Amino acid sequence: MNWLAHTLLSEPNIDFRLGNLLADLVRGADRAGMSEEFLRGAACHKAIDAFTDSHPLVRRSRERVPAEYRRFSGVLIDVFYDYLLANRWQHYSSQPLRAFVDEFYAGASVTTLPLPPDAKLTLERIVRLDLLGSYRELAGVEHALRRISTYLTQRWKRSFDLPASIPLLVAEEAGLTADFAEFFPQLQEHVAGCLPVGQASA
Repeated sequence: MNWLAHTLLSEPNIDFRLGNLLADLVRGADRAGMSEEFLRGAACHKAIDAFTDSHPLVRRSRERVPAEYRRFSGVLIDVFYDYLLANRWQHYSSQPLRAFVDEFYAGASVTTLPLPPDAKLTLERIVRLDLLGSYRELAGVEHALRRISTYLTQRWKRSFDLPASIPLLVAEEAGLTADFAEFFPQLQEHVAGCLPVGQASA
């Protein structure tokens, strides 16, 4: 799952949400100064990813990705699932998306956690550009895939253009929506087993 889902599937405190959101950017010795809530959020992130990556419905979604982008199907589905989550938000949270995102930004903007530079810059960019809220529109999907393409281009020293896959994903939207609608409640139930009662979709 991508940023919006990880933030939603958290306890309603900012440290836990930040741990769930930024787990991939805060590793090893950088976790030494993190709060217990952040570390539990990071553990939740790992549990979400493990459940998602092994789930047959997610594999079915990945198989819907056209062959020319199949190598990156995991990334594409992670991002597109956030788009579907944002547009079906009322099914999964009693708090409106705008209110949820703004509450998260308010907490993130005043956090005193000693985040490493990459994580701090990423969080500042998420807040400044409203990246969580942007998933309501395909433009938000494009922005996310462009950022990932830039990273891949820098890492592999050749050009990547993942945003070009968006029309192909939209062509499969009905099937992807059906997969997501069946999968996400199962993910919520799985995460609820790790969190205090009532907090998995707060």
